[in-house]
Amino acid sequence: MTERAIIPDVANPPVTFTQAEIGWTPWLQPLAEDDLTERHLLGLVEAARAKSPYFRLLVRDPEALEARTKTDKDIFYNTRTGLPRAERELAATAASRSNGCIFCASVHSRFASHHSKRGEDVQKLLDEGVGAELGERWNAIVAASVALTATPPAFGDEHVARLTAAGLDELEIADVIHGAAFFNWANRLMLSLGEPTPAN
Repeated sequence: MTERAIIPDVANPPVTFTQAEIGWTPWLQPLAEDDLTERHLLGLVEAARAKSPYFRLLVRDPEALEARTKTDKDIFYNTRTGLPRAERELAATAASRSNGCIFCASVHSRFASHHSKRGEDVQKLLDEGVGAELGERWNAIVAASVALTATPPAFGDEHVARLTAAGLDELEIADVIHGAAFFNWANRLMLSLGEPTPAN
């Protein structure tokens, strides 16, 4: 069976970075919820993700999605050591802002605001871009995240030195790298498969 592309009929698509909830529409047909097999559900990791057209599209390769989701969860939720959750989300937000992924930036900026209680600074990053003044610790995290996101990557010893000077230890620096690098990849995947839409 040949897959058909979806031509989204999107009125007033989001064009600015926001912490508000927005939607996302794929350009390819995702699997229908009723067509998901037990293997697909295992690949989703969480059954609630079956409601998302993005994950129903990615679950066409359930093994890859399962690995992707478990990696994502370990990077952002395994906070027993290393960087606080807020700053992991900041790294993802900075990568998403740099890449122009409005949907991912909206999701991770909300988490960054919630966990840091610094919503105004997070909004400043969205409004002014990755050069916004956020205080040296956050500035260093944003700069490292943007350098990792660049093509070709511009991340180097100077970013590690700046993060260290801002008070991050080795595990925290590794978490910055993981959060930004994962979302650099995730942004580009999402940007190539669909577009943001107004909230449903």
